[in-house]
Amino acid sequence: MFWGVLVGIIAMSILGFVPLFGPLLAGFIAGLIVRGAGKGALAGFLSGSFGGILALLILPGLGGFVGTVSGGLFGGALGGMVGAILGGGIFISTLYFGLLGLVGGALGGLVRPK
Repeated sequence: MFWGVLVGIIAMSILGFVPLFGPLLAGFIAGLIVRGAGKGALAGFLSGSFGGILALLILPGLGGFVGTVSGGLFGGALGGMVGAILGGGIFISTLYFGLLGLVGGALGGLVRPK
């Protein structure tokens, strides 16, 4: 399961820019690695969700840091708010990537059964 999720995260970061088919293909790859529809769906969902969660944790802090460096205390507050707003958008995209990864993982697991 670990390798399927790890390879799925890498594939999701490389193929994620392709609308609809990128996350499906990344989930499919994760499902092929772990074998089985249930495990494949879980691996695809985790690989899509993990990237979005990681970005959700990093963006507000990164926005605050860049704002502080470029604009002092006021810039840091403004940068943190912008990062938090972007983080809300990341939550929606996490659901998008997670659900498409789930479908792709289930299909990949069906192609390569236990």
